[in-house]
Amino acid sequence: MTDTKGNGIMNAMFDEYGPYKGEIQYRKQGSLIAFEAGEAITYGLFNAQERGTLFIGPGEKVYSGMIVGQTGRAEDIEVNVCKTKHLSNTSSSDEALRLVPKKELSLEQALEYIDTDELLEITPESLRIRKKILDPTLRKRANIRKQNQ
Repeated sequence: MTDTKGNGIMNAMFDEYGPYKGEIQYRKQGSLIAFEAGEAITYGLFNAQERGTLFIGPGEKVYSGMIVGQTGRAEDIEVNVCKTKHLSNTSSSDEALRLVPKKELSLEQALEYIDTDELLEITPESLRIRKKILDPTLRKRANIRKQNQ
């Protein structure tokens, strides 16, 4: 429904099992990762939406290492969705900032989205995707070790 905007119809019928085709290919897009803990602010989300598709909206609680969206690039990008606007003499309000509606992920879509270094947190209120290693420094070290192997 999300990919076809409600216009696609797909039918499937099992034919047979086939030979082993190799490793499963994972997604080619990276994730938008929350830089700090706090509450997502419209101003911070407005700046983050330029880098990709958001999974959260304003007012939602986030923590460092939580995935808040998807980017078109292959690498992950850390964003500060808790960033507030500095007070200045110019008068522009948050009402002028237009956010693209967030992409709601179902359980199946979230399971399909996660990569090998990510986890899915399931609570009665929400589904949250996060990195296995929350600390950005430790995460970068682990990626360097993984690439050197």
